[in-house]
Amino acid sequence: MNSKTTQKSHSGLKKIWMCAALLLFSMAMTNAQTVSGTVTADGQPLPGATVLLKGTTKGASTDFDGNFTIEATPEGVLVISYIGYATKEVTVGNQTQINISLDESNELDEVVVIGYGTQRKSDLTGSVSSVSSEDLTAIPVSRVDQALQGRASGVQVTQVNGAPGAGTVIRVRGGNSITGSNEPLWVVDGIVVGTNFNLNNINSNDIKSIEILKDASSIAIYGSRGANGVVLVTTKNGAGIGAGKPEISVNLYTSSQILPELPDRLSQREQIEFTNESARFRSAAEPFPNDPSTYPDNDWVDLVLGPAPIYNADVSVSGASDNVNYYTSLNYFNQEGIVKSSGLEKYIFRTNLDLKISDKLKTGFRLNYSRLEQDNALASFSQAAFGILRTQPVYNDDGSFNGFNDVVGSPFSNPLANIALNTNETFTNNLLATVYLEWSPAPKWTIRSTFSPEFNNIKQNRFNSSQAPDLLSVGETGQGSASVRTVSGNGWNNENTIQFTSDIGDDHSITALAGASFQKVSTESAMAEAFGITSDATGFNNLNNSDPTRSVVTSDFSGFQIASFFGRLNYSYKDKYLLTLVGRTDGSSVFAEGNKYAFFPSVAGAWKISEEDFMQDQNIFQDLKLRASWGKSGNQAIDPYSTFGLLTEANTTLNGVEVPGLTLGRPSNPNLQWETTSSFDIAVEASLFGGKVFTEFNYYYKKTEDLLLDVTIPRQTGFNSQLQNIGSLENKGWELLVNSTNVRTSNFNWNSTVTLSSNKNEILDLGGVDFIDIVVDPIIGSGNTRLIVGESVPVYTGVRYLGTWKSQAEIDASGRTDPQVVGGSHFEDINGDGIASTEDAVVLGSPFPDLIFGIENSFSYKNWDFSFYFQGTSGNEVYNLSMRNHYFNRGETVKFGDLRDRWTVDNTTSDIPRAGADSVTNTLSNSEYVEDGSHIRLKTLRLAYNFPVDQMGLDGIKNATVYFSGSNLLLFSKTRLIDPEASNFGRSNIAQGYLSAQYPNPRVLTLGLNVTF
Repeated sequence: MNSKTTQKSHSGLKKIWMCAALLLFSMAMTNAQTVSGTVTADGQPLPGATVLLKGTTKGASTDFDGNFTIEATPEGVLVISYIGYATKEVTVGNQTQINISLDESNELDEVVVIGYGTQRKSDLTGSVSSVSSEDLTAIPVSRVDQALQGRASGVQVTQVNGAPGAGTVIRVRGGNSITGSNEPLWVVDGIVVGTNFNLNNINSNDIKSIEILKDASSIAIYGSRGANGVVLVTTKNGAGIGAGKPEISVNLYTSSQILPELPDRLSQREQIEFTNESARFRSAAEPFPNDPSTYPDNDWVDLVLGPAPIYNADVSVSGASDNVNYYTSLNYFNQEGIVKSSGLEKYIFRTNLDLKISDKLKTGFRLNYSRLEQDNALASFSQAAFGILRTQPVYNDDGSFNGFNDVVGSPFSNPLANIALNTNETFTNNLLATVYLEWSPAPKWTIRSTFSPEFNNIKQNRFNSSQAPDLLSVGETGQGSASVRTVSGNGWNNENTIQFTSDIGDDHSITALAGASFQKVSTESAMAEAFGITSDATGFNNLNNSDPTRSVVTSDFSGFQIASFFGRLNYSYKDKYLLTLVGRTDGSSVFAEGNKYAFFPSVAGAWKISEEDFMQDQNIFQDLKLRASWGKSGNQAIDPYSTFGLLTEANTTLNGVEVPGLTLGRPSNPNLQWETTSSFDIAVEASLFGGKVFTEFNYYYKKTEDLLLDVTIPRQTGFNSQLQNIGSLENKGWELLVNSTNVRTSNFNWNSTVTLSSNKNEILDLGGVDFIDIVVDPIIGSGNTRLIVGESVPVYTGVRYLGTWKSQAEIDASGRTDPQVVGGSHFEDINGDGIASTEDAVVLGSPFPDLIFGIENSFSYKNWDFSFYFQGTSGNEVYNLSMRNHYFNRGETVKFGDLRDRWTVDNTTSDIPRAGADSVTNTLSNSEYVEDGSHIRLKTLRLAYNFPVDQMGLDGIKNATVYFSGSNLLLFSKTRLIDPEASNFGRSNIAQGYLSAQYPNPRVLTLGLNVTF
């Protein structure tokens, strides 16, 4: 057959197929009928309910009276859905009038993501908290972890500061480790990204749901990685969009960040009085002999901080057909910080694709690329609020920046000069991807393999100008400095699973999963520093323009590998009695031979009480389930190479010439092994009153053994301490979740969510010692933080502050031998040795709250939505590091407003120490440093209007919403530094709850628009 004949044949076939298709279409149209009806719930019409012809994009929405009209064939199936109600499907048949009554949705029927799969919540035997995309995107945030605060019971999320892109501290049912990481494991679309993944790389609007795995049954599948909980992030795809044209969503918002309430400080006049008074007490010259009005009155907070905008735009395109579904998005985010010179700019691209090659074979990929451009603050809130007196001039008489502090008699760092002259910026490029292949050789079998690479490159540029006024003020020129630091991280993760699912008769069903996982991660870094730069012309771009004798070059490499083998068996009998068995073996390169591998098992069971015959004649419980679990999980807890001895620089001199050398700076310990956490969980889940109330109560107990601690060893070894497995601690507590539908009518809905949780953390053993003193910072020194058997990790310690000495007679009668002064600080001498010292230290408090809570109420009236959300803590303390300089010490720095009522000769009853008393009295860590950290925060408030696009005739627009929201609008707290959630030491395990005037969390007002086409 020649080509022309073939072409004619194909052309004829095309015409035949076209005619057949037209005929079938005409028959279908002939059989189509108009179907009308009403959608109601509890006897009330539901306006805005969706009526969709299954398998098509054809649909309708109900009007204000719940009525709809749609064209459908007798074979057609109508899918009726409405938020808060269970979706129903109805076959059209020969009906032309179909009235549908929807029932309250049952939270236990929701499908949640678990490790390596999904499961109905009613079938879970473990503890899993879910956060929906609606909760995540209701209030715009720059990082997804910020949106989790208070949303999940048993999960404490603390915002460490308000800097753009700042992270959080997350504790799932308390902290399990002392020296190791306590952060949960993050898994994004099945990719294990670790505990330190930069969540700025993920666009919150791309996320479909988040599940937090909390108990042994749910986390054991992640073995050595899951002891601190697991956060599963699932991103969106095009499934459910329906065949037809793509769906385009546009999300735009702009925000204004406003300074929050500031700590109470002395005014310029009050500060001058205090500083002069302090000088007189020390018999020093008064720094301000003239009238206060003759000195500058600069509020450095106003000079360094101010309102700042946020801009966000993201666009997504998604869709689906019989064989393909896809989701692609592009996000631009720009946040200027309220501290000038700080900010974050993000560009994020994501594309998700799922392809059905045949009935047995599927493939797809997930790809997320992000570029972050971070301006690291060149000035600090702490310096502006407390570090510089208001009397300090900003400029010299000639208009140049001032750099000398006359009160102290030394140079000072002028923050405005730093902002104008210096540079500190970080650029991050991250590529996170996964590709999968899924094969179902038989109906009951599924084999899946994924490969997930990650590439992370960071470059930080720093430049300190040679024209810095503090240098010039003392005649130092040509003393600029610069550094360039690069970090390159590469890794891959390979997951392979095989799953078998089967019903055995009418009563039994099983799902068995087996798998193997392999991961390799490596990180390289290099930094070059230059000093003695004489010109600002090239900044950090030419480090050769410096003093070569002072240059510093460093580099580093780190890496680890993990191999894992795991299995899970889910068994159900009569859909009433559930059993789950999980086991995982992990091998890690961070441990030495003989200790690399460990096995982590778990067992869990659940009883659906509501399925029993004796529960069928009651109308209180729609669902009632009792579940319990026990198991073990692990924590690598240490950095790579921790089992080896550490070489450190130790130069020496040969023939009068210094030569480089190395010495052993840390002893090796090949016996190090995993920290292991055993946990028990028991819970009750109930759906009551026809699904109007869902509640879940959990009680848990966790014990961590083989803690990794630095232990004192004999000095004959040449070392002071060695990292060993020694000691244990426990966490126990309870969690309560209540979701309720308080009112639901055709026009008005009111829903509430309450989360409550309490955790008690306690050290059980420290290797035979009663306590260990901890130095959280070299400047602070010891005496304020301890690990104590029987207490939490950690506790704040110090002497008790008893107020001030009211008279010399009182001092004389006390028998004190350490220097004291009338009006000075009076610290308790417990052991009676005549001296207040660290020997008199007692436990002053703990950063762990007795109660963590979140309360949300949401209302809808016709097209209007309104919600507000409070969260907070009760029973925790914070350690105010600023007290030493701004309450007890000399007058060279700004003081807290409390000192207006200090001890003076005219105010001898005051318990606030007199100005200058610190020159006589040694100020120890004491009870005045420790403040009540309990607080209530109005975290979010949102008002939205949903445009009735159908009634407005806006063809092509599926929905449109304009909204106004506020974040961090109100804060009720007793701490002097206002915000008790800030953390001076970031994500440190031990040094939590330490405040020192961190970058404040701003109030954020947002106006946004969401449109879907």
